[in-house]
Amino acid sequence: MKTLVIGTGGREHALARALSLDPGVTEVHAAPGNPGIASVATLHEVDQMDGAAVADLAERLGVDLVVVGPEAPLVAGVADAVTARGIAVFGPSGAAAQLEGSKAFAKEVMEAAGVPTARAFVCTDADQVATALDTFGPPYVVKDDGLAAGKGVVVTLDRQEAADHAAACERVVIEEYLDGPEVSLFAITDGTTVYPLQPAQDFKRIGDGDEGPNTGGMGAYTPLPWAPADLVAEVLATVLQPTVDEMASRGTPFAGLLYAGLALTSRGTRVVEFNARFGDPETQPLMALLDSPLSPLLMGAATGTLADVAFPQWKAGAAVAVVMASAGYPETSSSGDIITGLDAAEAHDTVHVIHAGTAMQGDDLVTAGGRVLAVIATGPSVADARAAAYVGVADVTFDGAQHRTDIAAGI
Repeated sequence: MKTLVIGTGGREHALARALSLDPGVTEVHAAPGNPGIASVATLHEVDQMDGAAVADLAERLGVDLVVVGPEAPLVAGVADAVTARGIAVFGPSGAAAQLEGSKAFAKEVMEAAGVPTARAFVCTDADQVATALDTFGPPYVVKDDGLAAGKGVVVTLDRQEAADHAAACERVVIEEYLDGPEVSLFAITDGTTVYPLQPAQDFKRIGDGDEGPNTGGMGAYTPLPWAPADLVAEVLATVLQPTVDEMASRGTPFAGLLYAGLALTSRGTRVVEFNARFGDPETQPLMALLDSPLSPLLMGAATGTLADVAFPQWKAGAAVAVVMASAGYPETSSSGDIITGLDAAEAHDTVHVIHAGTAMQGDDLVTAGGRVLAVIATGPSVADARAAAYVGVADVTFDGAQHRTDIAAGI
């Protein structure tokens, strides 16, 4: 099978790496890719937001499967353009991707499907915002309705901060605060059959102890030894399958990766948000532990034949990813800083490095984004994997590098 991965980030590097290790995959292509992806795939130039250009590239390469990684191309309908050429694509249609593209739409679907989630108001003016903030009280949860690269959510005790964030957005969803730990549960689906993956947990805030502003994610680990034993079965029955069934009943079947962000509250499991693609950085440790070939799962979802594919299997042990970000992130990001030490990090048996925001400048690998790379390690336990990951982190240097020191601590 020939595959083409669309995207430039850590998620795409992790997927391309997994496909390159898949015995059923003969060629891995990526567009536009990054220097890390270039080590496991052949790179091509493309505007990832241009569906016709992506479809043209897929036709020219003669690929069997296109994997669209990021949310923005999915919401823009890139998968539709590829499908229209008769090429299998892993990723939902533009209409189905609205589960991530609009938080208000996701709430509407959840209500129709009976999915447990936070009570919420959709607000378009200051009066509606004030009423919603009064109704729920602090902590205030204010979410930009549209795509915001993981940084459109403010959770704060400061009412003015909440109101200011709402004022900066065209439309917001204001909802009740959900207590308890958050969990990411991904599911591969062909629009009918749903295969949940192993749960993971990510760390959104920039600083240790969950301090500071939200980011796209500063680290992740899997599995979750503390999670309820029946969590996956419960979420499949109450969240994932009902949502997939509801989308099908609307005539916009969801095929691809359905990501349920969950809060394990004192009142039970609640959905915080849906995403329409693999999460970043949770994909990195998940792919490190996946013991099944990836391509049959993705192709099964793309072609409506997932029920004929074996359920995903997982390696024993755990995996931890620690993100290293550039100076100034998440408010700004430094670029052009020389990165060293990757070979030393990857010399450790259980460690590999996934590129997110990197570029080549002459012979030098340099920073080119907010989240620059992730160091991933596996081990017999979360504690072992965590220790190995931080050994790898210590080998990597670039000016202004920042990372959390508490990813998966105490697990």
